[in-house]
Amino acid sequence: MTERVVAGAAALSGTIEVPSDKSVGHRVLLATAIADGEARVVLRGPGADLESTIACLASLGIGISRSGATVIVRGARPESPAGVLDCGNSGTTMRLLAGLLAGEPLSAVLDGDDSLRTRPMERVAAPLREMGAQVTTTDGHAPLEIHGGALRAADHELPVASAQVLGAIAFAALRCDGQTTVRLPGQTRDHTERLLAWMGVAIRREGMVTSVWGPARPTARSLEVPGDPSSAAAWLVAGALHRDAALRLPGVCLNPTRLAMVEVLRQMGATIEVEERAGDGPEPVGEIRVRTGDRLRPIRLGGAEVAAVIDELPLLGVAMAAADGISELRDAGELRVKESDRIAAMVTGLDAIGARVTELPDGWRVGPGAARDAEISTGGDHRIAIAFAVAALSGVAGTVRIDEAESASVSYPGFWADLDAIAAVPA
Repeated sequence: MTERVVAGAAALSGTIEVPSDKSVGHRVLLATAIADGEARVVLRGPGADLESTIACLASLGIGISRSGATVIVRGARPESPAGVLDCGNSGTTMRLLAGLLAGEPLSAVLDGDDSLRTRPMERVAAPLREMGAQVTTTDGHAPLEIHGGALRAADHELPVASAQVLGAIAFAALRCDGQTTVRLPGQTRDHTERLLAWMGVAIRREGMVTSVWGPARPTARSLEVPGDPSSAAAWLVAGALHRDAALRLPGVCLNPTRLAMVEVLRQMGATIEVEERAGDGPEPVGEIRVRTGDRLRPIRLGGAEVAAVIDELPLLGVAMAAADGISELRDAGELRVKESDRIAAMVTGLDAIGARVTELPDGWRVGPGAARDAEISTGGDHRIAIAFAVAALSGVAGTVRIDEAESASVSYPGFWADLDAIAAVPA
């Protein structure tokens, strides 16, 4: 375990190429693994979560080789693994892989680290059972035991708007005869639909209803996975809060379902520009720029807006703590079942750095205070480590000592190097 001490910087400037988007990357690797043909998938700075997906696919007998940032995947039918499929800390790996394996004539056990074992898995197991798969959870959590086989198309109405559950059902639907439908209670990311359609699968989203027609096998296509908007959000917050900042982020995924953080920061008064440029895959890609502007305004966030920024909420908590007034987050109870209880972790950390904060059952209420030095316990959660590093870098906190700093590599292996690169001589 490593600690990292972060202090304020005199200025923030430069160009940052953020790592490839995890959400897109997982889906590309899994779809290509069962596709017809071979494809080259370029992954810039893949974190531990994507490495878990790559390792699981190799254990399933999928042909995978690597050359630098390029992963060469040869599509095949998965085989029963010799041992447990270790998903590490990646809930996306576990849930999507469960859907992919549900229609295969094999048996597999999916497990992960202690944190992943606390995350709810019945939400994906239940719809797969409705399609005919044998899926057993452990008191609603991992390990998952799957005995795959013939599946039937079904009409699902999900209680939670989850892109991971939708994606798992879509992968399972590729092995079904006829139309599988997924009805969502709210908007989610549409990476699965965009990707599978681009790879030749009959799939369509209309409003909050996704339909897949099977049986179908994707056609392998090579691409470079664009940059992760959630990783870019760290620098958008840092640039918006710092008194002297100008940052440029090229090659970022500009999927409209992923840009809610940009819009929230703009509502708060941040100076952010977005420019779309040509990409080579199913996702829009472009450049995001942020520079110092006026002090941010407070905001009240709740309802459907929360799901669109769920991964960025720890960073948004830091932005709220710097705003000129009291901000409030509600309807974010999902944060309590992420890699850590992120509501509790953020409230504890914000209080430690001097913000005025109140914990709510489903969020927090926070306003500015007197910045002070602090020690932050991340609980091994990458989002918490990154959020409080940004708080210190941008001056919302004093000097901050962050434990388990290596946890940032789950989503952003180069985070600390990029932080050092854009920070001038300490103030």
